[in-house]
Amino acid sequence: MSRADTADLVDELLAGEHRALARVITKIENRSPGYRDLVSRLHAHTGGAEVIGVTGSPGAGKSTLVDKLAKTYRDAGLTVGVIAVDPSSPYTGGAVLGDRIRMASNVGDMDVFFRSMSARGQLGGLSTATADAIKALDAFGKDRIIVETVGAGQNEIDVVRTADTVAVLVQPGSGDDVQMLKAGILEIGDVFVVNKADMEGASRTVAELEEMIHLREDGTNVDAGHHGPDVLDDVAPAETRDAGSEEAWTPRVVETVATSGEGVDDLVGAFDDHYDYLESTGALEEKARTRYAEEIRQLLRSDAASLLEEELDRRGGMDELVSSVLDRETDPYTVADDVIRPLADCVRDRRD
Repeated sequence: MSRADTADLVDELLAGEHRALARVITKIENRSPGYRDLVSRLHAHTGGAEVIGVTGSPGAGKSTLVDKLAKTYRDAGLTVGVIAVDPSSPYTGGAVLGDRIRMASNVGDMDVFFRSMSARGQLGGLSTATADAIKALDAFGKDRIIVETVGAGQNEIDVVRTADTVAVLVQPGSGDDVQMLKAGILEIGDVFVVNKADMEGASRTVAELEEMIHLREDGTNVDAGHHGPDVLDDVAPAETRDAGSEEAWTPRVVETVATSGEGVDDLVGAFDDHYDYLESTGALEEKARTRYAEEIRQLLRSDAASLLEEELDRRGGMDELVSSVLDRETDPYTVADDVIRPLADCVRDRRD
């Protein structure tokens, strides 16, 4: 894209053209030439949307709940963007569950924009493309952006860095799921949702979650997650406010029946309460700082890796370098030093 075409597309998006929004997100997802200029131009127009992450084990009803959340926000007069991050196809890199969400409650509503995107090899996580798509939706003027990720049992740290509020869904009677959460996703949840609460075992699951949260708040758990003092600084330092400072956020447990919409209003209320907490304690700005720091690091790593790949190709490619190591003509450390030296010298020369 020429700079003029990029400017025109950005202007159309900012003017509320849904087709322009769809085109921008497509270019972002495909990493088309000029996409970085698009995202850069959009950045100044972001910062107005609240971003909600929804994750949890497969089958917990995330898609249905996201549909009902979007409808509830629309009934309140708010505009909504939904991004569903699907597992990537090992062959094409595309989303393999692209049709799995049925936004039945919002069909034909132009103020609900839905997009299914590939996690691009980061199963359950958010790709850089997804973070950029959030910026496009934010700049477009969406009031709420919901990001649904595939819960695969691992710690969804990417969700923490991208969303203001994280909801973790758990099925009733899923004792194994609750045990899994202890070691992973439990640490990132701001709100825990026992969906399908009309099923047997819901009360027990609620009790188990509340007990685990209580133990964590008391410091019994080894890992306090991003709500307590043991969190790593690069995850969510603002929410580590403890004794002698602002009181830390205590995760809520909410029961819902997504198919009927029961409990969804309570869930939205919990989201609002958490966002108010973030604003009142200054944690919202700190979370944004953490996100931007990680984004800058990720972009630098990606760009540096591309430069190194070019240098490897100039030297005959990885196979030739590996052969030299196998033949004991050199070693991996020497190869790495030789490859990085021109880039390092260039940086130092410019610094001087």
